[in-house]
Amino acid sequence: MSSSRHARSTQRLAWLLVPLSLLAAVAAWAGPKEEMKALSVKFLALRSYHVTMEGSDRRMQKMEMDFVAPDRYRMSMPMGTQYVIGDTMYMTIDGRTMKIPMPKGTVTQWRESDRAFREVDQMQIEALGMETVNGKPAKKYRMTQTARKPATTSLIWVGMNGYPLKMQTTGSTGKQASTMTVHYSRFNDPSIKVEPPK
Repeated sequence: MSSSRHARSTQRLAWLLVPLSLLAAVAAWAGPKEEMKALSVKFLALRSYHVTMEGSDRRMQKMEMDFVAPDRYRMSMPMGTQYVIGDTMYMTIDGRTMKIPMPKGTVTQWRESDRAFREVDQMQIEALGMETVNGKPAKKYRMTQTARKPATTSLIWVGMNGYPLKMQTTGSTGKQASTMTVHYSRFNDPSIKVEPPK
């Protein structure tokens, strides 16, 4: 190969490597906010997942919830099981099922398992190092929501697969502070199905 042709090949290779080096630099300089934005995109794209929700307030019942995209939920509580399909809720209590239509958008407003991931832009986010959750290594973050009142603070532990393992959100109802703890699992599990009760 002539020296001029070798020089041209080397130059082309150098230009090809520039985008890769820029990507590496961006990744290296990505802060907690950028990391949480990437997590929120990944989490909100899930086809299904399972959560366990438990509050520090004894009046708040422990709940198991299954989600199937785009708008199907099954919520199991001591008082009974609720199903949400779109804008319709089905409540099964003592073997009896009631069908209740809901105003459009109601589900988006009250679902807590993904609220933090939909409001990342409104939050201050800090990285708090590494911890272990249920024997698994996880990155820990603090997310503070000040845009709406009352203000809330969430601690979130993110697994090495980029999905959340656990989140604790502290807020207040009236003058009483309370903490909601959410455990996440079964990401994109095809065996999770939510059908209206018959």
